[in-house]
Amino acid sequence: MSSQMLKGILEGCILKIISQKEIYGYEMNLKLKEYGISTVSDGTIYPLLLKLQKQDLIVGEMRSSGEGPMRKYYKLTDKGKIQLDLFEKQWEILSSSVNNILKVK
Repeated sequence: MSSQMLKGILEGCILKIISQKEIYGYEMNLKLKEYGISTVSDGTIYPLLLKLQKQDLIVGEMRSSGEGPMRKYYKLTDKGKIQLDLFEKQWEILSSSVNNILKVK
């Protein structure tokens, strides 16, 4: 998947993953790969997490990992839940429209 195409949807994907459980940055990258988005680097994930935090869509909390250094775990804010709902609705419309176009012979 091209990085240009991915840029527009990655924030929504991150919000969705965080909505499922509190998660830290490196684990986020593993989750994205698990879902088939393997072209995203840590250098992309952490700035996006910071951006989402500045927009008050997520909040981060430092916690002991039990396996070494402290980790910052992220969870959705109420504003983040609203934004995720909006993203899901917009994605449904966009993906349906694009799929219809691609089916044209």
